[in-house]
Amino acid sequence: MSAATIPSAEAGHSLARKAATGLLLGTVVLGLAACGGRERPKADIAAAQVTTIGVNSYLWRASLETLSFMPLTQADSAGGVIVTDWYSNPSNPNERMKVSVSILDQDLRADALRVAASRQVLQGGTWVEAPVQAATVQKLEDVILTKARNLRRSAIG
Repeated sequence: MSAATIPSAEAGHSLARKAATGLLLGTVVLGLAACGGRERPKADIAAAQVTTIGVNSYLWRASLETLSFMPLTQADSAGGVIVTDWYSNPSNPNERMKVSVSILDQDLRADALRVAASRQVLQGGTWVEAPVQAATVQKLEDVILTKARNLRRSAIG
């Protein structure tokens, strides 16, 4: 056999690469053709359970929006935890608040949300722990839940 009739190693690799590419392309085309005859299931984009980030995305987004005026120290979407840093309202600089939100479930439900708050007041140049009114925490939970439900409704229509 002459050198002209012996395929080079490079030509062999090229031929193998073309065959593999053709096989892959054929598999993709056949796979797509097989899907064409079937009715695809409709996705419910506004389902109560949305978990692409680890927790309910409506509760997560609503919590971030509600606390957006406060500086965040932690936001873990996989674990469903948001912790703010201390925040003082400019109209009341002798008082500051810190909030933590925990999203406990993948469903959009009231019991899937826990809000905790700490409050301090400035006394003699030192921050001192002070009680947080239960109504404050309840109001934050209500605001977050309302926003989450509105986000879900807007996803529907």
